[in-house]
Amino acid sequence: MEMKKVITGAAALSGLVALGQTANADEIIVKAGDTVSELALKYNTTIDAIQQANKLQDVNLIFVGQRLEFGSNVLAASQAAQQQAQPAQAAPQAQTQVQEAQPAQQQTQQVQTTAPQTPSSDAEASAKAWIANVESGGSYTAQNGRYYGKYQLTNSYLGGDYSPENQERVADNYVANRYGSWQAAKSFWLANGWY
Repeated sequence: MEMKKVITGAAALSGLVALGQTANADEIIVKAGDTVSELALKYNTTIDAIQQANKLQDVNLIFVGQRLEFGSNVLAASQAAQQQAQPAQAAPQAQTQVQEAQPAQQQTQQVQTTAPQTPSSDAEASAKAWIANVESGGSYTAQNGRYYGKYQLTNSYLGGDYSPENQERVADNYVANRYGSWQAAKSFWLANGWY
């Protein structure tokens, strides 16, 4: 996996990386190199606020192309976090703002985009096995600098969980979100020498 070039797993080697674009004033699209902590600084909010507004289970695991809320929900979550640190008299305002809920459709869409995709055919399984073999020889413990495991994921992607189950889940998520399928990832690898 060409996670060796950029933390989020996309690289700018051939200039093909699509830079993140703002979809609207309240949402951004994750681009290569983005991290939640850097986005929190850029948008003058907190990591916790981004995590709460976007229902992120792991703030160390975002994907290129993923849409993140940075509008009123993040502002409300950020203000709520600030209110919790202040005296109790400020709490009613924070509660009112936090009640702005992300539409159920957006919540469902996010869950679907980040749900692990398992190979559904022999061709998919073959492409996945091929990538694992060229990246690590199929070893869950292969190391190359900050890249680890069967699919050579960055340590930040794995979130400290180096188990084979987590490696499989994170790799499936990465490939599904970046390429759509293991076959497409293999084609990209063959054309570029990385994925």
